[in-house]
Amino acid sequence: MKIGIVLNTNDAETVWNSLRFAVTSLLDNNEVKMFLMGRGVDLDEIEDDRFDIGKQIVTFMDRGGRILVCGTCLKLRNKEGSNVCPLSTMNDLLELVKESDRILTFG
Repeated sequence: MKIGIVLNTNDAETVWNSLRFAVTSLLDNNEVKMFLMGRGVDLDEIEDDRFDIGKQIVTFMDRGGRILVCGTCLKLRNKEGSNVCPLSTMNDLLELVKESDRILTFG
């Protein structure tokens, strides 16, 4: 199954849970892509002692997960894309929705 996840928050617990779900989905042999928008574009900057988000990101990427990030949302925050969060567009989000069997939103 192809699963698309839209993340629209930088709340540490919500982000951590969305990544845990994404990793679980990959381990069950699903294809998973995440699209970050709004506050979700802060993904690689979130730090919280209770939730090891960095570890979940590494596991997600190592298992073949892919992360896309809204370029407009980055620009609004004076940020650029990164290796973890490459610059993407609404057209990329549309393609993610069209190709996915299921879409989940967190945030």
